[in-house]
Amino acid sequence: MTTEQRKKLTILMINMFIAIGSFGIIIPILPAYLESINQGGTAAGLMIAIFAGAQLIFSPIAGKWTDQYGRRKMIIFGLVGLTISMFVFYASDSIWWLYASRVIGGIGAALLVPAIFAYVADITTMAQRAKGNSLVSAAMSLGIVIGPGVGGFLADFGLKMPFLISAIVSLVAVIFSIIVLKESKPDLPAGAMDIPDEESMGKKMVRSVKMPYFIPLIITLVLSFGLMAYESVLGLFVDNQFGATPQEIALMVTSTGIISVIVQLFVVDRIVTRFGEGMVLNIFIGVAAIGFLFSLFASSYALFFGITLLIFLATSILRPVLNTLISKLAGNEQGFAMGMNNAYMSIGNVLGPTLAGMLYDVKIIYPFVLGLILLVVTLLTTIVWQKRALKKSSQIKLSEM
Repeated sequence: MTTEQRKKLTILMINMFIAIGSFGIIIPILPAYLESINQGGTAAGLMIAIFAGAQLIFSPIAGKWTDQYGRRKMIIFGLVGLTISMFVFYASDSIWWLYASRVIGGIGAALLVPAIFAYVADITTMAQRAKGNSLVSAAMSLGIVIGPGVGGFLADFGLKMPFLISAIVSLVAVIFSIIVLKESKPDLPAGAMDIPDEESMGKKMVRSVKMPYFIPLIITLVLSFGLMAYESVLGLFVDNQFGATPQEIALMVTSTGIISVIVQLFVVDRIVTRFGEGMVLNIFIGVAAIGFLFSLFASSYALFFGITLLIFLATSILRPVLNTLISKLAGNEQGFAMGMNNAYMSIGNVLGPTLAGMLYDVKIIYPFVLGLILLVVTLLTTIVWQKRALKKSSQIKLSEM
């Protein structure tokens, strides 16, 4: 990569890190804060669902705007949304205002995430795309790791202090982007993007089915579903099965974040360059499925810890690879594709914790059984899709000879 490319990627990584880290700051103290305003588990669950739901609803629109108005504006507006969300969270003790802040935050994330990945597509070549996406994903993972740690430290100064610091940090990201971020969207000839002027989210979802990257979108949904389902019952499971302490649970969560950062910084680009997106996709969907299978038989905290690291290693590789694959197949509709990618991910983020919680109450291993079944079906579907795509490509080449 050139110096200019690295500079732009660094700016995107800083933005992603600040956006994710600023939200992560509030995670350790959220249960205690909700308890202080006489709220409990239902409110905590709704905080996640409302954020993901707003992100889901707004993602297709945000993807279109990313193509129509440019990446820079959407990144800045997304950061503004996250900043407002944090300030509302800090300023109010009303649960309804807190829910409203999560709606604003979800819209901000819907604007930010597809714009950042579309920006990466603009400034990288096809060969560089996996590396660019993995670097931005690593910044996201680093925010997930560092944010909660900072939040735990700030909680010593009062339950509301993490909210204030989170809001201020997000505001700094807005100012930083306004000053240093340049537009990346290439000027395209008139009519180059065949995007309907007005489309409902339902129509966008239907249109996505016809896209060449539909199967990668489905894989994104399944991974998000499985990962959020796994994360949502992880603490409850190890506490129930192995008597894990809060410190042991925190160690597990932090370790998975560190694994994600290391893998996305140093592994993804190398293995994609060597084996290609298709092969990497098949291998690590299989690895994730094996992880879910082993989790059904884990007999100790240490063994379950190792299995959890294996699952997160696989998903940390799969996410940037899927982003890259979708981007390569999207052509000039980078914003729409990344918006739909975000939408499918949000569907998984909403459904995963909801169904996992319900299944956990029936039997604690059922969330892992469901995840295993979905991953096996997804692996088989992916293999069939790749074979058909290869056959179609061969036929096109023969017809051109």
